[in-house]
Amino acid sequence: MVDRGATPASGALPDDWPARPERCLALNHVGTFDWDLVSGRLHLDPVALGILGLPPGEFHGNVTDLAVRVPRADGARLDALVSRALKDGSESYGAYHRVRCPDGLRWAYTQGRIERDAAGRPCRILGILREANEELRLPDRPGESNGDRRHQTTVVETTTAALAHARTVQDVIDFFKDSRAVEHLGSDLLVLGLVESGRVHLVAEGPSEHFIPGTRYTRIDDDFPMSEVIRTMTPRFIESREEWARCYPWLWERIKGIGISSGAYLPLIAQARPIGALGLLYREARGFTRQERNLFIALSSSLAQSIARAMLFDQEHDLAEGLQQAMLPRRIPEVPGAQIAVRYRSARMGRDIGGDWYDVVPLPGGRVAAVIGDVQGHDTHASAVMGQLRIVLRAYAAEGHSPGTVMARASAFLHELDTDRFATCSYAEADLTTGSVQLVRAGHIDPLLRHADGTSRRLPVAGGLPLGLSAEFGRLDYPVTTVELEPGETLMMFTDGLVEQPGADLDEGIRQLAGLVQEGPEDPHDLADRLCEVVEERVGEDDMAILLLRRQGTVARPGGRLQQHIAPADPEALSAARHMIRTAVRAWGVRDRADDIELAADELATNALLHTDGAAVVTIRMVPGAGRRLRVEVEDRSSALPRRREPGESGVSGRGLLLVDRLADVWGVESRGSGKSVWCEFDLGPAPDDSGARRSP
Repeated sequence: MVDRGATPASGALPDDWPARPERCLALNHVGTFDWDLVSGRLHLDPVALGILGLPPGEFHGNVTDLAVRVPRADGARLDALVSRALKDGSESYGAYHRVRCPDGLRWAYTQGRIERDAAGRPCRILGILREANEELRLPDRPGESNGDRRHQTTVVETTTAALAHARTVQDVIDFFKDSRAVEHLGSDLLVLGLVESGRVHLVAEGPSEHFIPGTRYTRIDDDFPMSEVIRTMTPRFIESREEWARCYPWLWERIKGIGISSGAYLPLIAQARPIGALGLLYREARGFTRQERNLFIALSSSLAQSIARAMLFDQEHDLAEGLQQAMLPRRIPEVPGAQIAVRYRSARMGRDIGGDWYDVVPLPGGRVAAVIGDVQGHDTHASAVMGQLRIVLRAYAAEGHSPGTVMARASAFLHELDTDRFATCSYAEADLTTGSVQLVRAGHIDPLLRHADGTSRRLPVAGGLPLGLSAEFGRLDYPVTTVELEPGETLMMFTDGLVEQPGADLDEGIRQLAGLVQEGPEDPHDLADRLCEVVEERVGEDDMAILLLRRQGTVARPGGRLQQHIAPADPEALSAARHMIRTAVRAWGVRDRADDIELAADELATNALLHTDGAAVVTIRMVPGAGRRLRVEVEDRSSALPRRREPGESGVSGRGLLLVDRLADVWGVESRGSGKSVWCEFDLGPAPDDSGARRSP
């Protein structure tokens, strides 16, 4: 019986037995490397340098020195593999790749072990590099190797993953225009063409400096490989320069100077029709194995589905945006004394239509109404509700109702539609001759005011419930806030898509917007374009509408009609009414009677609030006809008529109508349906431009 563990008696052991690891590795053509990730230094032993074909004097310890020895496609794949292993916590990695040697391309295998510090960060890679030609048995056709199959499979997986997030056709085109696309696809050059109106449009090529003149648009029946694969819907593989010159002489004469030797042209087919073609070009002559061809077909199928999905997204998005635009006003009217700019942008991340809208309604007496709003939801129902709501708001404004009444009636209308949608809205009625602006807000974002010097601020506007909800809960009172818009100032109204971003604070968004407005151009149209550019740079999930109204410098002229709604126990509304009257009187050039008019109007409003249960509406306007007469009216819902009484020496009330009687030239009371209107008029004398004519006998 033989003892297998015994030493042979016929001879002594070698002097170097057992052999050292370095000798074992060298005899089996296995080199080692040590890569310090902190400093970036790389050490290769002499065997590893020999496998890579690098003389010791040409290697200086930098990874970039290896670029000349590893084909670019293999190097990109190896870099991606190492990066993924470093990031996902792997302990090791291994990959087959090709190496350029004097006698041609040979296969090698690299394996590395990753060391990490106490915090888990990778700091060092220790590994081996060995020849792999013999184990893969590929002295003639490395394309048939397991390593190449792994490489081609990685190409399909990497490209499919990169295009998974492409939503639009432009996203797909941008991917192929990126210089890294050729690395993902493992080629040296690429071309992508899409079928458009019976022609092939070359939409991407890389690198761009290799574009061939005369190939941007080609016919499908032309003698080009891209046209051929679209026409036949079958791939075309070109394996040598001779085949290029024989089959496509015109094209070959223009590409032979850039060193192309082989290529694979793949049809992009979706729903049984060709939508384009992809060409992968290689500087080295190569044969395409059956395995490669099958993988390329799988790649083209995946690309075609990505492009078809992007085309469908673009079509649906264009249809939705077109329908939304059709619901908005076709044009914005020219309004004397104002510059108005409007913009609408649909959400980049959505393809449904939304309920954002804007409108501008010219009103008598140099006034204009500006509306902006947003119906809840992003679908055709939201758009339909928006269209109806825009029309009724326009109608109520044109009928001459006060801003608070316009909002209240619009809310009641939306509630009567029996829809589950509500809407936020801001309504502004501006008198461009006086600069007085009455603002009403229904659950919407406060507007911004940009001053003539460029500074901007948020306008706090008293608000009510969103349209529809206020009618449902019986809270139809909408307070009115009055502000003064000086010449050169701009009122900015917008929907929340301009300032809201997922995960961001609304106040911070408004602060950023105020900064953009302050830095932006003065012209409203240029400013609106600038804001749209900023919005389009980010990805959002909501539509956006903007309305800018800039008051131009105009000569004040009387003739306007201003109103202020005053709710019970609302001192701010009463103060706003005083401000409105003061602004109008100053703008209409009757400063000498300003105190009388303001005091009389205040007494009428206070009397209505004290002696009635409901709200009051204060109106100031010029009375048409000969001369100049200013009329102040206060309407309330009580049918009880006021009476003038003598308060006595110690009385604290009863002086209101007495003051009105003394200050105004005439006053009276008119019944208004279920309520009444108490009014007074002031004779302002002849207008300055016709005073001479009145003094003539």
